[in-house]
Amino acid sequence: MDLIWAPWRGTYIKMNVHQQECIFCYFDQKPIKHVEPNPENLVLYKSETCFIILNKYPYINGHLMVVPYRHTNDILTLDEKEKADIFNQIQFSVEIIMEAYNPSGFNIGINLGKVAGAGIDQHLHFHIVPRFNADHNFLTTISNTRIISFSLEETYRDLYQIIKHKKTME
Repeated sequence: MDLIWAPWRGTYIKMNVHQQECIFCYFDQKPIKHVEPNPENLVLYKSETCFIILNKYPYINGHLMVVPYRHTNDILTLDEKEKADIFNQIQFSVEIIMEAYNPSGFNIGINLGKVAGAGIDQHLHFHIVPRFNADHNFLTTISNTRIISFSLEETYRDLYQIIKHKKTME
């Protein structure tokens, strides 16, 4: 059995044990819909029915999620407005990641339910994961380890600056 020391995960585990509110609905006991995007809450952009957030425990640099404000774990309950807005924000996420990091491709998806791999199964969230030619290098192959090249703060800054620029140009 391989053991990986990851003490940073302890904070996440403890937070979830005592978490009474959904992490996608509230930040610092305030409804996420009413907080401003900032590096502390990792929210990059807010639209009418959903928001774009940086994954706190990314699979790779630039791993974003699009999350509806409405608390639901049932994709069949999304209305037309939510579906359109979510897809628009997924496209926007791809656009800003392309501009920031120019990945070779993307994995875009959703895990519905614990059995499907959802770490947080009570609230829908759509993953946008940039992929790079070298992200399956020898380290991944030999030791099942990935390297995150930029800090969350740096990634947030890179992507937020692009969003800010794009939104002022509209």
